[in-house]
Amino acid sequence: MSNSRLDWAVPVMRAGYAGRGVTYTTIAALSLWTIWQGGSAQGTSEALKTIETTPFGSLLLCIIGLGLLFYMLWRLLDSIADLEDEGRDATGLIARIGMAVTGLLHGVIGAAALFLAFGSSRQDGGESHIVSITQTVMSVPFGVFVVGLAGLATIGAGLYYLHKAWSQSYREKLVANHFTTHWNAALRFGVAAQGVVVTIIGIFLSYAAWTAEPAEAGGLGQTFSWLSQQVYGQIFVTLLCVGLLSFALFLFVNAAYRVVPRLADPGIKTVAQKLS
Repeated sequence: MSNSRLDWAVPVMRAGYAGRGVTYTTIAALSLWTIWQGGSAQGTSEALKTIETTPFGSLLLCIIGLGLLFYMLWRLLDSIADLEDEGRDATGLIARIGMAVTGLLHGVIGAAALFLAFGSSRQDGGESHIVSITQTVMSVPFGVFVVGLAGLATIGAGLYYLHKAWSQSYREKLVANHFTTHWNAALRFGVAAQGVVVTIIGIFLSYAAWTAEPAEAGGLGQTFSWLSQQVYGQIFVTLLCVGLLSFALFLFVNAAYRVVPRLADPGIKTVAQKLS
C-alpha cells in the first residue's frame, strides 16, 4: 500500500494522542484533588469509575474510550506499515512490536471506558483486569515464562522513556514552533514521569512471574499505592501526578504537532532540525 493512501492515518493518530492526553489529564487531576482532600491517588480503574458518577461523566468516558480506540488503531497501523520508519532490523522490529502491544493495552482501557459509559460496571481495565490477565497467562504451559518476558519488556519500555527524556529524542518528531521549543522542560519532565511509571509496572509484573503470584501484578493504582508506603511517599506520589499532567501535555503536543516520517511534507522542519 502506498504511503499516500495512508494519509487518513494522520487524523487518526492525532485523535488517538488527544484521547490518551484526556485520559492522563483526568487520572492525574483526580488523583491530585483526592490527595488535596486527604485521600489517596487513583489508578485507571478508580478514575474511570469516578468519572462515571460525575455530571457529563458518560460523555467524557465516551471521549476517552473512542480516543484510546483511535490510538490503538494508529499504533497497529504504525506497527504494520512502519509509518515512523523504524526499519526491519532487530531494534526496529522490537520497537514495532512494542507499538502494537501498547496500542492493544490502550484499546482494552478504551473498551472499558465505553462499557462504563453505556452502563456496564463489569469491565474496569484497571488493577483487577491486569491481575486477571496475568492469572490466565500463568495458567497455560510456560505462562510464567511469558509473564516474565512481558515484565522485562515493560521495564525496557520504561527505560526507553527515561532515555528519551534524557536524550530529548522526541524532538525529532515534533514540528518546530514557539511552543515546542520553549516548553521543552515540561515535555521532558512528563516523558520522564511516564518512564518511572512504566518501569515500576514492569517490576511488578516481573515480580509476579518470579513468585508465580498473579496478585503481585498491577498498574498505575498499585504504583501509587507502593510509592505512598515509602518514606516521603505522599510527596513522591504528588510529584508523579504532576509529572503525569506534564505527560498529558506532551500527548496533546503530539496530537497537534507530531510528524509522521513516512507521511510528512519534506518541507516541515522538526525541533531537532531547527536546533541542530
